[in-house]
Amino acid sequence: MFDVGLAELAVIALVAIFVFGPDRLPDLAKQAGQMLRKARDFANSARDELRDELGPQYADLELRDLDPRTIVRKHIIEAMEDADSEQSAAQTRGKRPLDEGELPPYDSDAT
Repeated sequence: MFDVGLAELAVIALVAIFVFGPDRLPDLAKQAGQMLRKARDFANSARDELRDELGPQYADLELRDLDPRTIVRKHIIEAMEDADSEQSAAQTRGKRPLDEGELPPYDSDAT
């Protein structure tokens, strides 16, 4: 997600030791862990509340599903699959493209 490697973590730890001192660093790490835990719990409770409000058809809802890019991508893929299935269904019902020079069928009673 953040694409932070071992070297970057070492630099961050070294800077933290110089800025905060080695005696305050464990307390700050504990506070950071508690803050991350509270943020995760808040996000999970928001997701669960949203699932409850939307009903059982959205039981598999995830918060990342609400990203506009994901929504658009999902609907475009679904539309393309629907178009492919409709095209294959039309071909299986006996419809076929006209051959070169072939006239379309004409019903004089329908006009």
